[in-house]
Amino acid sequence: MGLSEKVGDILGARIEARLRQDVRELPLPQHVAFIMDGNRRFAWSKALNTQAGHRKGKQVLENVMDWVLELEIEFMTVYALSTENLNTRNGKELKGLFDLYVEGLNDIAEDPRIHDNKVKVQIIGRRELLPQRVNDAIDNAEARTNGYSGFTFTVCLAYGGREEILGAIRQLAEDHAAGKLPLQDIDEKAVSKRLWTGDMPDPDLVIRTSGEERISNFLLWQSAYSELYFTDVFWPSFSKRDFLRAVHDYQLRQRRFGE
Repeated sequence: MGLSEKVGDILGARIEARLRQDVRELPLPQHVAFIMDGNRRFAWSKALNTQAGHRKGKQVLENVMDWVLELEIEFMTVYALSTENLNTRNGKELKGLFDLYVEGLNDIAEDPRIHDNKVKVQIIGRRELLPQRVNDAIDNAEARTNGYSGFTFTVCLAYGGREEILGAIRQLAEDHAAGKLPLQDIDEKAVSKRLWTGDMPDPDLVIRTSGEERISNFLLWQSAYSELYFTDVFWPSFSKRDFLRAVHDYQLRQRRFGE
């Protein structure tokens, strides 16, 4: 390692330590959501195959969970696979992703961090579109953590925000037609309760990596008042310093507006 790299590492460590201290001094978000974008572009930039990028992204997700638990942020939600991805990704890439989901979910079911911190794991989305082996791994992870209430880790798989809202609308229409829901009782709370996230608070902060500045059909209803944070860093390169910067930026916005 050259001198400039050593100096960079020292300065980076100091910046991270200062951010960690600053973040602890201000109110933290209750719910942070992540749009994990850039696995493929990371791989291409390193002359790696796409699967290597997705695997590196999985490793970073494990790190992020540690950082969220360290700050005692109660809810963490990640956008892992959209319904659009099922139609735009080729069969080989999807198979690799499904293999990673099975591996990751089974790892979670056995992970001491999950059980020590009482983390409830739940998967939302159109599970009928996923292979049986993925659904089996989902059932395993959810069953092993169903009784926990310390933290909630939500993975959005085969998920689309518009589809989620349409599903809630259909439930409202069915309940109204059955005489269970008077027209005057159809309000924001009634809609929120019928979403896949009905038992969770809306995200305070949504973080998207890779430089794209849109939410791509992710938690459309729930993110109406969320703070949005965009970073150019690809997801596999997302560091603790990047995470702390995002959280601190959220805190400064809240303080600025007196919320």
